[in-house]
Amino acid sequence: MRSILLSLSLLAGLWSGMALGGGGVDINTASAEELAEALQGVGPSKAEAIVAYRKQNGPFRSVDELVEVKGIGEATIEANRDRLTASEMLPSSD
Repeated sequence: MRSILLSLSLLAGLWSGMALGGGGVDINTASAEELAEALQGVGPSKAEAIVAYRKQNGPFRSVDELVEVKGIGEATIEANRDRLTASEMLPSSD
């Protein structure tokens, strides 16, 4: 019985990791809604601030750059670091 419970716990952990897509939320492509749903301590207004900052300043170079967004501090970044990624955005060829 104990081994069955352990196996189920491991499967649940693996499934939750897959639900996050492995790398987590890409702060350079995620919508405000996606950010608010996925990140701890980030509600709709902070998520909108992240998207607004990105639109005004261009893509984030790293997750640590989130500290430049009003309302996002080091504690929020650290609490979510394993859920965040900042993809490298290539310049458009227009």
